[in-house]
Amino acid sequence: MTSAQSAADSASNAAFNTALNSAAEPDRWVSLSADEFKLAFRNHPAGVAVITADAGDGPVGLTATSVFSVSAEPPLLVFSISSLSSSAPTLSRADTVVVHLLSADQLAVAKLFATSGVDRFADTESWARLETGEPYLPGTPSWIRGRIINRMQAGGSTVIAVHALEAKTGDNTSAPLVYHNRTWHGIGEHSRLDS
Repeated sequence: MTSAQSAADSASNAAFNTALNSAAEPDRWVSLSADEFKLAFRNHPAGVAVITADAGDGPVGLTATSVFSVSAEPPLLVFSISSLSSSAPTLSRADTVVVHLLSADQLAVAKLFATSGVDRFADTESWARLETGEPYLPGTPSWIRGRIINRMQAGGSTVIAVHALEAKTGDNTSAPLVYHNRTWHGIGEHSRLDS
């Protein structure tokens, strides 16, 4: 890592910490119940991603709808993971991750990585390792490999910030997979509202 990269990462890290930690103490606020909060977000669609990592003791992966871009310069993205996830211990130690942005024809992949108690990597034909060692899904139209630069506890989850290092970008012809109102959807020309 160059000193310029290190300085950029430190600046990104500091900005992320400042933004996320500047709120007042949440226990003094009146809160929605968990059910009310889930209901409020039920009508908010989210893109579907699979996140993979390996901290040295084998690959892990999970389906996430919490991935979003934060900054283009430097290129940063964020996702969250429940502390109850079987992937949480590995993601607490991993240096890097691969974030796969799924297309609608990868519904089976999304369901597999969302299922508890199964070996998500049992089909050795469906995944491989990048030259840098991370497990990844070669059939995914778009993926981003990145270095974890920050972790922040937030309730029962951990928010993870990632500095993007490398990407495979799709041809934009695949309909993206979206999760909305507890149902999987594909977005395409049929859902377009304007020209």
